Amino acid sequence: MKQLYRQIPKIDRLLADEVFTGYNTALLTEAIRREIELLREAIGRGEVQGIDEEALKDAILRRYGEMSRPSLRPLVNATGVIIHTNLGRSPIAPELFEEARAVATGYCNLEYDLEAGRRGDRYTHTAGALRELLGCEEALIVNNNAAAVFLILNTFAKDKEAIVSRGELVEIGGSFRIPEVMAASGAKLVEVGSTNKTRIGDYEAAIGEETALLMKVHKSNYAIEGFSAEATMEEISALAAQRGLIDYYDLGSAYLPELPWGLGAAEPSLPKILRDPPSLLSFSGDKLFGGVQAGIILGRKPLIDRLKKNQILRMFRVDKVTLALLERTVLAYRRGERGKIPVLRMLFATPEQLWERAEALRKRLPVRAEILASETYVGGGTMPNRKIPTVVLALEGEARKLEAAFRARRIIGRIENDRFVLDMRTVEEKDFGQIVEAAENIVRSEK
Repeated sequence: MKQLYRQIPKIDRLLADEVFTGYNTALLTEAIRREIELLREAIGRGEVQGIDEEALKDAILRRYGEMSRPSLRPLVNATGVIIHTNLGRSPIAPELFEEARAVATGYCNLEYDLEAGRRGDRYTHTAGALRELLGCEEALIVNNNAAAVFLILNTFAKDKEAIVSRGELVEIGGSFRIPEVMAASGAKLVEVGSTNKTRIGDYEAAIGEETALLMKVHKSNYAIEGFSAEATMEEISALAAQRGLIDYYDLGSAYLPELPWGLGAAEPSLPKILRDPPSLLSFSGDKLFGGVQAGIILGRKPLIDRLKKNQILRMFRVDKVTLALLERTVLAYRRGERGKIPVLRMLFATPEQLWERAEALRKRLPVRAEILASETYVGGGTMPNRKIPTVVLALEGEARKLEAAFRARRIIGRIENDRFVLDMRTVEEKDFGQIVEAAENIVRSEK
């Protein structure tokens, strides 16, 4: 064993080897160290009979490549879940990204008033587009909806009471809980009603001298069914106006066009909410809205102005890339170009369109596959328990083995009824080439 240890090449000698000419020295040194350490461990376990320097160099080159490759990489979402939290939620349309590229990659008038020739406000750009699209008084953009919730509570209910239904004290991904966020913001939580039933009278009875805000939280990622009831936002707004309080709707996810598959029955649209708007409303810029991740706050101008004066806003400030991408999404809505928004395009695709897509892909695959009708979910903490129709390609072969093989090639499908399937709800024609290439590689590796 000692003899094997002595045969391990020195780092300096490996660095000078011509096979590594042109490689970054610092990164290469780290790759060499890691592979030598693995080799030492293998020798210690008695797994090495001799030192193969050529094999070691190959391992170092592979390690160098792995260390040079970004961890965050694109993949094909073949799960059928449109807003997949683990896969980056809402995709951005390439056309809209191209529109924003010049702003994102160069200088721009982010905080510069071109007409006046002096410093401007970064929030006027996207806010103006939102005002024109939605008819709201004012808008403010922060980095996500969680930040929007915190900022609103901290600004208007710090050291005061905020009343919320007990059945709406939600927890979303990453253990984000409304009660804990309220406590961190300085607001005092007042729970009203019961888990399954809260009436407007419960809010009214809880109002006291310290009450500052009446809050409604949309149950976007769970459902309470059966013997249940809740106060409407309209009732809460009317009560708040009557008692001189602020009414706030944490919508979470928001959409504009009426949704297919009866989804709109449980998920109010922005146009409906804004017919009788609450004082403040917040939602995510991605999810069903289909843009980039951000927190969008809409509301009365005096209230938005107060939010802007809160020093905490700077911690939630968004950059030019987010603002440019979000503004392009809003302008796509204004121009009636809904088809440019990938989430909506996927959501509105009919089963007939998905079947045709599945047939076109099946013809190109080197393996046998069956086209089947199925069901999937919107995802992203929206529309709980609401299935939508879809079409899948069920590939012939052992399901778990196929799932792992495609996943290794950055194609994420799902297993359904012990079969590996590719869901056409989230697979588009641009993905066909990568899927076919992966299938061909898998077939070759099995021979």
